[in-house]
Amino acid sequence: MKVCIAEKPSVAKDIAQVLGATKRCDGYIEGNGYQVTWTFGHLCTLKEPHDYKEEWKPWRMSELPMIPERFGIKLIDEQGIIKQFKTIERLFSEADEIINCGDAGQEGEVIQRWVLQQTKCKKPVKRLWISSLTEEAIKDGFEHLRGSEDYDKLYAAGCARAIGDWLLGMNATRLYSLKYGNGKAVLSVGRVQTPTLALVVNRQLEIDNFVPQPYWELKTKYKDVVFQLKSGRFTNVEDAQKVLDTIKNSPFTIKSVETKNGKESSPRLFDLTSLQVECNRKFGYSADETLKIIQSLYEKKLTTYPRVDTTYLPTDVYPKIPEILKGITPYQKWIEPLLTSKIRKSTQVFNDKKITDHHAIIPTGKFHNNFTPQEKWVYDLIARRFIAAFYPDCSVANTVVEGITADVEFRVSGKQILEPGWRLLFENEKNQEDTETVIPEFIVGESGEHTPDLAEKQTQPPKYFTEAGLLRAMETAGKMVDDEDIRDAMKENGIGRPSTRANIIETLFKRRYIVRDKKRIIATPTGIELISAIDNELLKSAELTGRWERKMREIEKGTYEMSTFMVELRQMVADVVAQVKSAQRRSITIVEQDIKNEEKPKRKITKKTNK
Repeated sequence: MKVCIAEKPSVAKDIAQVLGATKRCDGYIEGNGYQVTWTFGHLCTLKEPHDYKEEWKPWRMSELPMIPERFGIKLIDEQGIIKQFKTIERLFSEADEIINCGDAGQEGEVIQRWVLQQTKCKKPVKRLWISSLTEEAIKDGFEHLRGSEDYDKLYAAGCARAIGDWLLGMNATRLYSLKYGNGKAVLSVGRVQTPTLALVVNRQLEIDNFVPQPYWELKTKYKDVVFQLKSGRFTNVEDAQKVLDTIKNSPFTIKSVETKNGKESSPRLFDLTSLQVECNRKFGYSADETLKIIQSLYEKKLTTYPRVDTTYLPTDVYPKIPEILKGITPYQKWIEPLLTSKIRKSTQVFNDKKITDHHAIIPTGKFHNNFTPQEKWVYDLIARRFIAAFYPDCSVANTVVEGITADVEFRVSGKQILEPGWRLLFENEKNQEDTETVIPEFIVGESGEHTPDLAEKQTQPPKYFTEAGLLRAMETAGKMVDDEDIRDAMKENGIGRPSTRANIIETLFKRRYIVRDKKRIIATPTGIELISAIDNELLKSAELTGRWERKMREIEKGTYEMSTFMVELRQMVADVVAQVKSAQRRSITIVEQDIKNEEKPKRKITKKTNK
């Protein structure tokens, strides 16, 4: 008997159906030589501090740092999980072979490996690695099962990440809570959440400390077209007035007209972060809401695996494109023209070097109307962008007109769409970039009256983060890192992973470090004061997570040992603890935390890793 283990019951059901297993049993589905069972996400977790030492159960500064000699896992103490685990344990003991059907990614590998470890499984293990849950993808995956050992390094990197987050989260959270929480509050600190909070706090401090400065803009209107002063703005009114007086009685002459034809490529396919950004911008969805919607679309077999960090497709998907397009039935009016000739193959879409585990989010080519309204809108975004990727570029004419009056130069630029290409799919949408001036015909040398205008304005502070803006800032945080190697490691990762960013932001809301004000994200006094209290710059910068991302990548490649990472990590945690212990005590304002049933800080902090 072959036992397949999936990450959730719905996925197990899809796999069982393809395998011909139809008999429903308690905790699994059986038939055709297979037993298909499931986890509920994490069944196992890293042990809590008191599981290693009883003296680590109370929160005491004297017991920090808590650094176990060897890390272990345990079953999560919930009735449903315990029952399902016993079923899995029995099935494994009777199996001839185990097939790991967990989500194809680092976290999915860790989830299933921990279950295998907890059952003390000694049976041969194969790995199913698929990017969608369609019948074709599942069949193909089972025809090309891989050895579990092929993913040992992926598992090692996942374990290193989990243990690192445990060590830093457990120690730093207890450390700062005991030092600055006055024994009343949990001050959660983690590798990902703290730099994310720092982004919000630093932006807010910029806004709070911003002093507006006046400036003056000089424009002039000629033939109903507003021209901008070529040299820019004035910082004092006297200079501005002098130029205004010079030009107001002089004619305006067209100095040059330059038109360049160009091409605009279609928007990139979606990764998870760009989808979350777009859904927040268009629909006001939080990152967490978008993740739940796209996960549901994936489980309904309508879209591919969502927790991805690339906007590219591999070249082996290219032959499948026509069939995928044919399956997206509501969009046939845009698809039919594509199928009359060879499908376009652009390097902006297809690039094997830009893909690690999974490709960009695209439709599977299977379609049904089993949508919620929210799912329908998100699916529409994905489908249109996918179709647009195979349309011709948009042809545009970019025109720059320069004029002169009394030796003072002005200019205006505009854009005209010549051939819409991919824009046909978005013709009913208003895009910010499409609001450029439509320029009438001008002839070099023509001259006439104009109407100058001098306006006083003020510099504006930075804008508060929206959730979309914060997601982008997390994604691009590596740009702020000085170290070139670390900056390079963070190009595709930033702070956190696409799959975890939504949860990190929600955690900050729950901790009341940040709050929503309509679309704006505002840091609370607790969040601001916590960042101020953290003197260790590494803890609140993108550099730490950048270092880790680089090392996780190297562990996956086999060029860096997990044991070396652990030695360095233990030393870092010990140094942080020593630094805070010797620091001057201060008080932090506590905003009531919005977490249900969080009466005891110990339970919340020790139950799971703080990232």
